[in-house]
Amino acid sequence: MKVTFQIEGGSPVVIECNAGENLLELARRANVAIDAPCSGNGSCGKCRVKLVEGTVESPKTLHISEEEFADGWRLSCSSRVIEDVTVLVPDIASAYQSRMKTADLSSPEEIAIFTQAQEAMRSSGIVFENKYRALDLVMDVPSLEDTMPDNERLTWAIQAAAGVEKVEIPYAVMVRLAHVLRENNFHVCVKGELDGDSFRCMEITSPTDTAIVGCAIDIGTTTVSMVLTDLTSGKLLAKGSGGNGQIRYGADVINRIIEQGRPGGRKKLQDAIIKDTLTPIIAHLCKSANISARSILRLSVGANTTMNHLFVGVDAESVRMEPYVPSFFHWDGLLAGDVKLPANPLAPVIIAPNIGSYVGGDITAGTMASMIWDKDELSLFIDLGTNGEIVFGNRDFLMSCACSAGPAFEGGDISCGMRATDGAIEACTLDKDTMEPTLRIVGEADQKAVGICGSGIIDIISELFRCSIINAKGLFIREGRRVRRDAHGMGRFVLAEPEESETGREISINEVDIDNFIRAKGAVFSAIETLLNAVDMSVDAIDHVYVAGGIGSGINMKNAVNIGMFPDVDLEKFTYIGNSSLTGAYAMVMSDAAIETCQKVAANMTYLELSTHPGYMDAFVAACFLPHTNAKLFPHSFQE
Repeated sequence: MKVTFQIEGGSPVVIECNAGENLLELARRANVAIDAPCSGNGSCGKCRVKLVEGTVESPKTLHISEEEFADGWRLSCSSRVIEDVTVLVPDIASAYQSRMKTADLSSPEEIAIFTQAQEAMRSSGIVFENKYRALDLVMDVPSLEDTMPDNERLTWAIQAAAGVEKVEIPYAVMVRLAHVLRENNFHVCVKGELDGDSFRCMEITSPTDTAIVGCAIDIGTTTVSMVLTDLTSGKLLAKGSGGNGQIRYGADVINRIIEQGRPGGRKKLQDAIIKDTLTPIIAHLCKSANISARSILRLSVGANTTMNHLFVGVDAESVRMEPYVPSFFHWDGLLAGDVKLPANPLAPVIIAPNIGSYVGGDITAGTMASMIWDKDELSLFIDLGTNGEIVFGNRDFLMSCACSAGPAFEGGDISCGMRATDGAIEACTLDKDTMEPTLRIVGEADQKAVGICGSGIIDIISELFRCSIINAKGLFIREGRRVRRDAHGMGRFVLAEPEESETGREISINEVDIDNFIRAKGAVFSAIETLLNAVDMSVDAIDHVYVAGGIGSGINMKNAVNIGMFPDVDLEKFTYIGNSSLTGAYAMVMSDAAIETCQKVAANMTYLELSTHPGYMDAFVAACFLPHTNAKLFPHSFQE
């Protein structure tokens, strides 16, 4: 029998199967993207598909109403094939792909964070220089009188042009040498690494192809971001992002570690990030920048510890098992060719060092970019992603920890959640009397709502609580036109009616969404509280708070304090610094000194394992209310 996956807005995908096979597993095998944050255990209710033809064996669930079930909607994770079927796979806002996006590098907002970070690092003595060079070489054409072999002819030309004695021509260059030399009449461009008195060839090409390019990558659990940069000038050539293809195996790192431990799982997870995610984004950016992928001579990666393991194809099981010792913190010698990245095969892949099982290289790179390691003031660095990572300290010490916040800050685990891209509700205010919302939506002025991103969720929950529409537990206690309830009594607040949304579906936030977000914010605050207690300090000691991550630049710090996510300190102390992991990775790809600095930052950072820390769970439970069970911690909450 066969299953036909009709992808909304795309082409159908057909796969052969046997009776009784699971629909979600078949979709994964067919490389069809179905959002499954819980990795198919039936708890999230987001892997919905609609039967178009045929029937499947599927029990009823609270995630699908009676009306929806009658209309053909099913959870793919709990559905088994019993005959030929055709199912519709919806292009929902929370689907992991979330549409690959290329950023407009002409906008000041897109380049400001990189230039500011560069300037700050330069002021600390980090020189933005590297060893990569492009040499324009003109050689004599061989003749019967001049029978010097190609490799010697190239070596002499490089020695003369670069002023070096030693020249290395690796196999990857040697096998192309004869063809490229003769195709260009012995006038070529040679790209490589100049190190003291030696030059290592990495690419030989036509004299018009002089680009030497670096690729900086932030591999998030939910989202992958990337920039291409000119290694000579530092100019950004292209910037883009897309969903992490691994999310089909679970929204969090634990589910993915479990999946990679199954037969063939490690390769599936590595293929999901390299083949399904990084490769198309790199190809898209190279096309945008009009360069060859072989011109990418160095890559840098900022990623959490689990993502690093799955990226290189190393068993990650030890990351989640006590005593939580990963396979590596630091890795030298990895090349693009080793992991089959679409770049020059000889290009080194610099991985920002991990700190602990749940504090990885993305935090090392982000901490370096935040510059808290070079300040006298005590600073709090908070990265909000699928995991919430916190660093506290200054030039004298750095303490770090991580909490499992879930994907809520990037729109995951939220019924209408999405990343902070076009169509996302990024800000909201409510009229206290009428409860009517005023929304700010990412995109053009006439952009309709598609879903809600992290910053929008913060605003919405803060406003619902301020207006006494929900109570401290996140339950609806006030009725009105915008408040609806399902057959089981669960409340939701409608932000956009179907005719007001881009998708033609209602955009709302329900009690399950609010509970998920309260747990996420509670994890963050309790982690901050525990970290401060570990060094015998309170929030009064904080001089500055740097907030990073994919939550969205529109984050309202006051509302984040109001709901008890951030400590109640002066708002002037907060600064949003965007994707600090990508900023740090950009610095490392551009600067040899930045690589050394990042390694020093990692070496000077102490990791606190919250899962074994006494008192953390009590702090977490206490923080799972709005704003907190201890009101004294938030004396300024909701004050104008």
